[in-house]
Amino acid sequence: MKKTLIVVDMQNDFIDGSLGTKEAEAIVENVRRKIAGYQANGDEIIFTRDTHQQNYLETNEGRHLPVEHCIVGTEGWKIADGLSVEGAIYIDKPSFGYTNWKDYDLEEVELVGLCTDICVVSNALIIKALYPEIKVSVDPSCCAGVTPETHEAAITTMRQCQVEIL
Repeated sequence: MKKTLIVVDMQNDFIDGSLGTKEAEAIVENVRRKIAGYQANGDEIIFTRDTHQQNYLETNEGRHLPVEHCIVGTEGWKIADGLSVEGAIYIDKPSFGYTNWKDYDLEEVELVGLCTDICVVSNALIIKALYPEIKVSVDPSCCAGVTPETHEAAITTMRQCQVEIL
């Protein structure tokens, strides 16, 4: 069975940039180890990148979250140092959840990354809806939310929707 690790938005702006948190900084090494394990097993690794344009503040999201972040090509948009791996797939997504997961042959999926309560939960639930019979899991030690409380709320939501919490 093919296993896929989806590394959600482990970008500089979410770790120690414009929307960074100490909780996000604290998971980087856990995520690095998780990626290394999947890579050593020859499993598929997919990175998503939150991707915005220069007009971000004029967008619907920008009006609701008026903090420029993950502007394509900037340092904040890049995956954090030491996480990228050769042979991985990189998906630039303009919103919380990527809506083209059906383009991938997913058989078993684990999600890690940022932010648990926005992009991780969105992608986990989209994948679970598209592939209701596959194992979809999340490792909370490799995720961080906007706040610890909203991280826990997202974990609870995913558990209720049959996403396995490791």
